Amino acid sequence: MGWKAWGTAMASLAVTAKGQVTLKRDLLQHLGIKPGERIEFEKLPDGELRVRVARPTGSIDAFIGALEGKIKLKKPMTIEEMNRIAAAGWAGELDDK
Repeated sequence: MGWKAWGTAMASLAVTAKGQVTLKRDLLQHLGIKPGERIEFEKLPDGELRVRVARPTGSIDAFIGALEGKIKLKKPMTIEEMNRIAAAGWAGELDDK
């Protein structure tokens, strides 16, 4: 089969002595990967890999859990207070009080 698949030329990259490979800019652009983002590799049969950008997955529970123990309120907030804070945040009017 050589270095052709689906009618397009495949990239050939050198492996360093440390076992590292640098992806060329056009490959990163093709994947939609920006600096600082992570890449996932999925091992497939016959020594093949599937490469894709790692999109963070999260949940509101994980977010709220991350705040656990870091915020101390004197009393629970009312729905009206939460709505006011949310509206101010969306409007860019949130102060540091």
